[in-house]
Amino acid sequence: MSFTLIVLMFAIGVIAGLRSMTAPAVVSWAAHLGWLALPNTHLALLGTTPAVVILTLFALAELIVDKLPATPNRTTTGPLVGRIGTGALCGAALCVAADRSLALGILLGSLGAIAGAFGGYQARRELVKSLRVPDIFVALVEDCIAVGGGFFIVSRLR
Repeated sequence: MSFTLIVLMFAIGVIAGLRSMTAPAVVSWAAHLGWLALPNTHLALLGTTPAVVILTLFALAELIVDKLPATPNRTTTGPLVGRIGTGALCGAALCVAADRSLALGILLGSLGAIAGAFGGYQARRELVKSLRVPDIFVALVEDCIAVGGGFFIVSRLR
């Protein structure tokens, strides 16, 4: 297994740690567009049109809900478990598409999600404090990093 693939599996987990639904939406789009070879696998459903539509809508909703004051912290148990789950799914999809170990994809995607959740939380908090800007400005930059980074990661497997 190449070092690049290992980094990509971890990195897609980091994206899930930043925005839990962005990573699966991006992976779904990549499978739908043929960038990820998922046909005839257990994860082929990710590349279907209904999956693309549903996951994209969930990702868009999350981008909005993230800015609301009542949204729980990403490092609390519920949101963190969700991020680990989507990170594991996305890491697994990258592994399956590369015809590699499913277990390693799950592990690396999960670890990346934990790193992304805690690292993203700390980075956002510190940037708001040090730049003395409203949280929403940093959150919008984080959205761009999650979406752009996610598409960059999956495009490396074409």
